Amino acid sequence: MTMIKRNSKTSAPAGAQDEPGFKENPQINARIDEYIKQNPKQWEYIQSMPRERLERGMVLDRIQRNDRREKMHEGVLNKLDQNPEMKQHIEGLVKHLPEDQREGAMVAIAARTMRALKPKQEQGQAQGVSASV
Repeated sequence: MTMIKRNSKTSAPAGAQDEPGFKENPQINARIDEYIKQNPKQWEYIQSMPRERLERGMVLDRIQRNDRREKMHEGVLNKLDQNPEMKQHIEGLVKHLPEDQREGAMVAIAARTMRALKPKQEQGQAQGVSASV
């Protein structure tokens, strides 16, 4: 089995205008082939599944990814609400973006900033604990 990706710029043969174009990714294909070799029973199970079940499984995977992303975004926005100074600064950074892109940009900036600040805050707390002992 090979993993293929849609490529809308690929020109299709004259009779196949309705079929989407796909491109190969050798690294992904190698990972898939390795998984198949290591999990032959799982591969047989997947091959035995009806097409509709496979399609619905892919849709469920996308739904779960979206749910995880939304949950992460909500968490970042909640932490941003707890830090009004940072929120005001980030809002200033994204004020010139189109309205529909602002929230996503705010989440991306806030998440990156929080990850960058977290180790520094943990170091400060660790030093404070060792100094008081």
